[in-house]
Amino acid sequence: MVVPTRAAANTVKGAILPSGSRQVGEQRYRSPSNYADTLTFYGRQYKTNPRKTIVNQPGIRAVHIVNDGKGDWEGLNIYELGGETRIFVVLREKAPSGQ
Repeated sequence: MVVPTRAAANTVKGAILPSGSRQVGEQRYRSPSNYADTLTFYGRQYKTNPRKTIVNQPGIRAVHIVNDGKGDWEGLNIYELGGETRIFVVLREKAPSGQ
């Protein structure tokens, strides 16, 4: 039997993910921590990055963190739905070639 181990934080296109995050879809990851702890993690990682609440309704909460630095990601959407905390990495749009 193979037991998954927790490694150092992973990155996706330069965006840092909490250790133990699991991919659940294209650019979507499940955080191993609850919503509050995941936001605390990102507060430490991206202290000065702008952020805003994008949803705050019964049963769902979400925050967007803007990438104001390097990497191929535009931002992170961190949301809680159905008792799970997920992270969506919003990639930068590539400029059309030849323009």
